[in-house]
Amino acid sequence: MNVKFLLLPFVLWSVTSFAAPDAQLLLQHADRARGGGLPGIVWEIKLTSRDGSKVSDEQRLEVRAVEDASVAETLEPARFKGSKLLQVGRNMWLNRIGLSKPIPISPRQRLSGEASNGDIAATNYVKDYDAALAGEGKIDGEDCYILELTAKHKRATYDRVRYWVSVKREVGVQAEFYSLSGKLLKTARFEYDNHLEYQGKRAPFVSKMTIRDALIDAETSMNFGAVKVRAIPAAEFDLGQMQ
Repeated sequence: MNVKFLLLPFVLWSVTSFAAPDAQLLLQHADRARGGGLPGIVWEIKLTSRDGSKVSDEQRLEVRAVEDASVAETLEPARFKGSKLLQVGRNMWLNRIGLSKPIPISPRQRLSGEASNGDIAATNYVKDYDAALAGEGKIDGEDCYILELTAKHKRATYDRVRYWVSVKREVGVQAEFYSLSGKLLKTARFEYDNHLEYQGKRAPFVSKMTIRDALIDAETSMNFGAVKVRAIPAAEFDLGQMQ
């Protein structure tokens, strides 16, 4: 009997078992736990910004989102209640009391503390970034794939992201955000104590995102709550309705 033929199935199985994951598909899976790829989703975010030992800002928002659009409405503080941040595709607008009409804004502009406008929208990294597998590492003892994300267009919130995705859970655990020149701007850590019920399955959903400035002692924590999947009328994302 030819030994080569006996070994062939084992060799094929080994190659298949240890094949590198598809980086773009892994990114798509990670997006689901942060609002991407769902037919409609609603959640609340409480933002608390700290500069040194001082709390500099607190806000509470309700976010309603579909695949390629979202609207964030301010609930607190009272002076900004009713303000809306609309995102449709790669475009964003802000409307608040005192403005005659919505104004175009950039996802990269700061919303509160270290959080940018783009950080509060439904995460859809797979549409905004090209992903490449850069290696493997551990975060707090958890095995992770390390993805290098490169922005597909200038309207992405960040030019480049180094993203740690859990091997077991397929959720983003840590991120580093870089400028086009390669300068580290911020870091972020993610927690997933929320869960969604969708199509008869229970899946993890982000409960907290903590964003830290890379140079100074400042951070913004985003706590996510009241999360639910539901249909959202298209009129919610109509710029004309905002006016």
